[in-house]
Amino acid sequence: MSTSFAILAVIIVYLLFVIFTGVMIGRKTKQSSEGFFLGGRGMGPLVTAMSAEASDMSSYLLMGIPGVAYLTGVADATWTAIGLGIGTYLNFLLVAKRLRRYSAKIDAITIPGFFQKRFAPKSTLIETVAALIIIIFFIPYVASGLQAIGKLFTTLFEMDYIVGVVIGAVVILSYSTIGGFGSVAVMDLIQSIIMTFALAVIVFFAINRAGGWGNAMQYLSTLPGYLKLNETFTGGDTAGAYGIITIISTMAWGLGYFGMPHILVRFMSIRDENELKLSRRIAAVWVFISMGVAIIIGLIGKAMSHSGAIVELAGSDSERVIIYIANLLAKNGVFFAIIAGVILAGILAATMSTADSQLLCAASSFSENLMQDTFKKKLDQKTSLIAARCTIVVIIILAIFIASNPESPIGKSIFQVVAFAWAGFGACFGPGMLLALFDKKMNHQGIVAGMLAGAIMIFVWKFGVRPLGGAWNIYELLPAFLVNLVVAIIVSKVTPEPSAEIQKTYDEVMTNI
Repeated sequence: MSTSFAILAVIIVYLLFVIFTGVMIGRKTKQSSEGFFLGGRGMGPLVTAMSAEASDMSSYLLMGIPGVAYLTGVADATWTAIGLGIGTYLNFLLVAKRLRRYSAKIDAITIPGFFQKRFAPKSTLIETVAALIIIIFFIPYVASGLQAIGKLFTTLFEMDYIVGVVIGAVVILSYSTIGGFGSVAVMDLIQSIIMTFALAVIVFFAINRAGGWGNAMQYLSTLPGYLKLNETFTGGDTAGAYGIITIISTMAWGLGYFGMPHILVRFMSIRDENELKLSRRIAAVWVFISMGVAIIIGLIGKAMSHSGAIVELAGSDSERVIIYIANLLAKNGVFFAIIAGVILAGILAATMSTADSQLLCAASSFSENLMQDTFKKKLDQKTSLIAARCTIVVIIILAIFIASNPESPIGKSIFQVVAFAWAGFGACFGPGMLLALFDKKMNHQGIVAGMLAGAIMIFVWKFGVRPLGGAWNIYELLPAFLVNLVVAIIVSKVTPEPSAEIQKTYDEVMTNI
């Protein structure tokens, strides 16, 4: 058996396993809106924690972060990881319990539905705006995952890029459209285990092939700024400055967690709010370790390129470093080729565990929030689920179209595409979610104004201000998040307070929180 055939066989078996397991779990899921979109609010703490992290750690965990570390050294990747780690912990600490209790109290099963029932039960404006934002930003986010799958199959099997993209899309569709949240959450747990295995094996093998940790660090220390947290490697014999503004901007990735719909619904789905403390600990430990290992893989990959173990990678090709290391492992025989196949399946796991959650979240926004609430199309349970499944199909077709063009203006790399979509959600929903859970007198006018201001600022800063460079080169999430927050507070102060009934519900929810 050839090593390439062994890798292909493992990946095929993995894909079939994902389809079969997802479908079987889905058949046991309660066929209702709450069952399809929240798993009947019956998820345990381990599934909640790892489903949240697997749906968060998309292809940028195994491709994006190692690629950035490979190209520029420790600064950019490390400050991003620190921001994400802190954001994960604070999201579980500040948002999770409050959101679980509040959403159950007002019977909300989607994030747009939560905003509407929290602030304006008789108006659909806030729900409509939130649902449209989710659909708009999830399309490029899903596309980034399909990009990763296309790159994987192209590198491994010299397969046509678009064919790889379509294969990934079909597999994701197979179980997310049938099983809903129950299938997605359990598959995310399984996929997080595979991702962990992939990281562990690759990092130890890479260190070994680089001649040991000491040899690798000795070479990397010769690259200007490569191992410094206040400088960044720019290539050749030069290093760029990485000042405090850049550090704060990069760590602002952590703010995104407060507004990620596909992560926030995990909090709404847990069976007991008191189990979220355990979920928080599991998630925080896993995210810091996994991202730390991903950074090390990128660094060691650079040393391996220097020694000739793998080819020198440039630009967005650096995101394939883990693929090249896995291929090197496979050359040691069939057994190691099988191990390499499992590692490469980890890339698929990282991608699918995010894309399936995003598709489900977008589908719920369309069928539950737009069709039924905004357009007043009252649907029975069966028709609502059909509409949700059709939405998943439409969104993934649009994502395929975007992924088919790696030169899209949103970003030429997986990391860039994820960064743009992450900023969109964080800036549009993050401030509103925090205000919803911590400010009794915040009203729906403030929330809507803040969302729109945040959405506009994302595009203005990304395509108008940030290209100016210098002090303006700040990750768009930070200024847009702050603009949303300020606008929401100001507008709420000059418009009427929420009704006494809404404030009473807030007090009831927050008692003994």
